Amino acid sequence: MKILIVRHADPDYTIDSLTPIGWKEAELLSRRLTKLDVQAFYVSPLGRAKDTASFTLEKTGRMATECDWLKEFPSKIHRPDREKEAITWDWLPADWTKEPRFYDKDAWCTPDAMIQGHVEEEYAYVTSHFDQLLASHGYEREGGYYRAVRPNHDTVVLFCHFGVGCVIVSHLLGISPMVLWHGACAAPSSVTTLVTEERREGIASFRMLSFGDTAHLYAAGEDPSFAARFCETYKDTEQRHD
Repeated sequence: MKILIVRHADPDYTIDSLTPIGWKEAELLSRRLTKLDVQAFYVSPLGRAKDTASFTLEKTGRMATECDWLKEFPSKIHRPDREKEAITWDWLPADWTKEPRFYDKDAWCTPDAMIQGHVEEEYAYVTSHFDQLLASHGYEREGGYYRAVRPNHDTVVLFCHFGVGCVIVSHLLGISPMVLWHGACAAPSSVTTLVTEERREGIASFRMLSFGDTAHLYAAGEDPSFAARFCETYKDTEQRHD
């Protein structure tokens, strides 16, 4: 089984849709996805994800199942350097890296800020529903791996968001999402691909083939949007710092 996690294209958050660049990215993405034999499409209920999926669905004459749990990871925390609540995955390096628990796949959600933000509960909500989806496709969670009840070569595409995409990857690979949230980049319209490996009959695990792949943009001579990143150096005033 193959899972493609697609981040929405360049967003216009003010209207929960896409920028002109984002619409172009979504169309280029559709040229890539329409070449695949996709068993099922799933999409976040948010507009920017639906709009990203629209070109692919229209070209293939398909529909996507809307899943509430694929919306952007909603938990908010009180970051040490801010008075207002912030999204869970946006910490300054000097703050999150000094907490050893953030690197632990089991303890990352136990610091006070995470407990107060009910982050563990939201993580469980997402991953439990994701496991239900996998079970419907023949793979049932059993401890740290999956029981291949109906092993297959199905391709499943999820149109969603960076934060929740990292949650899904962390669950499949057994690592802390904090490491992915702060150390990995999924540019707008990028594709993260994971595939099952069944080295012993009936026992499957997932291997990540690529994270945040933007080959469809490079093939068209387009650079990925900068929306997924922060300034490369502090003096880069035209690039975002926060």
